[in-house]
Amino acid sequence: MSGLRYDLVDLRLYVSIAEAGSLTKGAERVHLSVGAASMRVKNLEEALGAPLLVRTSQGVSLTPAGEALLTHARRVFRDLERLHGDLQAFSRGLRGRVRVFANTTAMTEILPAALGSFLAAHPHVDIDLEERLSPEIARAVADGSADIGILAGTVRTDGLDVLAYQKDTLVLAVPAGHALAGADMVDFAEVAALSLVSLQRGSAIHGFMENIFAEMGVAPDIRIRVSSFESLCRMVEAGVGIGMLPGSVANRLKHNHAIAVVPLSNRWAVRELKICVQKLDELPAFGHALVEHLVSGARAT
Repeated sequence: MSGLRYDLVDLRLYVSIAEAGSLTKGAERVHLSVGAASMRVKNLEEALGAPLLVRTSQGVSLTPAGEALLTHARRVFRDLERLHGDLQAFSRGLRGRVRVFANTTAMTEILPAALGSFLAAHPHVDIDLEERLSPEIARAVADGSADIGILAGTVRTDGLDVLAYQKDTLVLAVPAGHALAGADMVDFAEVAALSLVSLQRGSAIHGFMENIFAEMGVAPDIRIRVSSFESLCRMVEAGVGIGMLPGSVANRLKHNHAIAVVPLSNRWAVRELKICVQKLDELPAFGHALVEHLVSGARAT
């Protein structure tokens, strides 16, 4: 082991395979043939003296040694990204790539404008943005697969640096002539049996709503799943069912649709959006600049 030299191409390939859960897809991400990728992984396993991947017809999974290598490889690339960003800041301005995971509300209502202004001010910084459920976001930041996470709720963030960001209040959208249209506030338990319009599976807010139903021990009656809040409001307007969405979205869309916005009395309806990172002072310069931009923008708002 003392004479082992790690090849960055091998490590990048290995991380890509691990994240994709597939040798073929991982090889494609780093522009290698499957044969060349397989040989590199085999050579790495022989050099380490331990198997890293379990290969099946469905893809690959990681051995305990493979999990350990993935953790350290991600740390290596974070450190290299930080080195690159910090040195570039001395010469040609901020330069690099940052991976951000965010929940539905942040993705649709907050980040478009915030990231747009940041990218305009930093033309050499690129951002990979993905929508995830809050628990997934915390895990991704903790294991290094995301640099910055924006999440909500009472998700465990032990060991992470967490900054307060914005508030997210969930409300109900009902048809304009619905019996609840004039209600000042309603407990979600009172409407849980009604037909629902929901975002598609995989969206953060859909996952949050499923968790609420699971805690109540009730099966939701979801009549239709749609791809956007705009489509959700159209379906509510058409009388398909009621929908749950962020208050900021509902108040923006209610002017274009025949819907009424009804506040929820449940404590979980008011959620604190938070920014989380592994270590704020260990982010590369461009990552730190992005966090500062988001926080200062929220304060100004």
